[in-house]
Amino acid sequence: MRENMLGVWRRSAPRARIAVVVVALAVAGTLAWWVWWRGAPPSDAQAPPTRTVAASLETLEQTVSTSGTLTPLVHETAVFDVAGTVTSVLVAAGDTVTAGQALATVGTLQLDADLLLAQADLAQARAEEAEARADDDGTAAAQARIDALAAQVEVAAAAADDARAALDGATLVAPVAGLVTTADLEVGDVVTAGSGATNGSGAAPDGAATLTSTTTATSTGFTVVGTDAWRVDATVGESDVALLAVGDQVEITSDDLAATVFGTVAEIGLVSSSTSGTAAYPVTVAVTGTSDDLHDGIAVDVEIVHERRTDVLTVPSAAITTGDDGTTTVTRLDADGTQVETTVETGATSGDLTEITSGLAEGDEVVVRVFTGGAGGGQQMFEGFPEGFEGGLPEGFPEDFDPSQMGGPGGQGGAAPGGRNG
Repeated sequence: MRENMLGVWRRSAPRARIAVVVVALAVAGTLAWWVWWRGAPPSDAQAPPTRTVAASLETLEQTVSTSGTLTPLVHETAVFDVAGTVTSVLVAAGDTVTAGQALATVGTLQLDADLLLAQADLAQARAEEAEARADDDGTAAAQARIDALAAQVEVAAAAADDARAALDGATLVAPVAGLVTTADLEVGDVVTAGSGATNGSGAAPDGAATLTSTTTATSTGFTVVGTDAWRVDATVGESDVALLAVGDQVEITSDDLAATVFGTVAEIGLVSSSTSGTAAYPVTVAVTGTSDDLHDGIAVDVEIVHERRTDVLTVPSAAITTGDDGTTTVTRLDADGTQVETTVETGATSGDLTEITSGLAEGDEVVVRVFTGGAGGGQQMFEGFPEGFEGGLPEGFPEDFDPSQMGGPGGQGGAAPGGRNG
């Protein structure tokens, strides 16, 4: 029979031989691991590594996290206050301007004529008033004529002033110093007073005032934003807004910013908005300092520090254990290196640090377990299986055996102290 089996083996295909060998190795390796896992005694040498950390005084912060949009504090739009045809455009988007700098001009032919006519009317009204005063005979009728002509002089003077202002308005100037972000006028555009413009001779739509704090889709002119004063518009949930106060420090970060930018809470809104049934309150943050990375519309993450305490005794949170009865303990090292379980009382948590309010003193050494995922004999045994092994568990394994206990690929990356789980 042995010769028959040997003949069958020799006549079998190479792939079949390889498959048989792989399965045999897999079964043997799995059974060896099972025997080792069931029989290996606990060993102190296999306990997870630890390190010691001294209790130290730190600064703890309590923060509220939110997000917002960066906006320049100065954001002005300038459009012509007079009607006319654009004759020159003196700046372009991206230019830096000073307050009062000329941006564009319109033709003044009609404006000059209007001013001359208004000045002529004013001169005529003054001449008639002067003549009436010269002919005053002291009667009530004469005085009434003088009063009427004096009123006409005032009306004519106001008209002349308006005509002069209109002529001055033929040159559009920057309302504030800053960066020109929009320049929508071209030579030949026709503008109407206080509005945008149309190309050629078409009528322009009705517009807003000459200067507004925000741009509109119908305004055609220039937008100037300040580059040295910024704010962040954010919202905070109802549960967090009560923690905040004007003046709280703020840390601002973004993928678009090279470094953290700082600010303070400038305003907290009293009226909430509702998104999906959740109340949110507007919070305005004034950015302190300047940065070349600041640009209109950048989305930023905001950390508002509503509480900061210094000289707080802390230990790593990983050093603290809470029992079933709620007792909180740490493992403290005595002067001779003996480990002593010590009851402590804890306070606030910040990051990976926890405040200790009693039970320890500054400098006390506590033990912190170091968890190194992926280590242990189980992982090493699993890594010894044939590559690509996908078969089920061999016969003889317990029904409740959990392969994840083995760690490594397909497992949970680690074994319990002493090579056992459970």
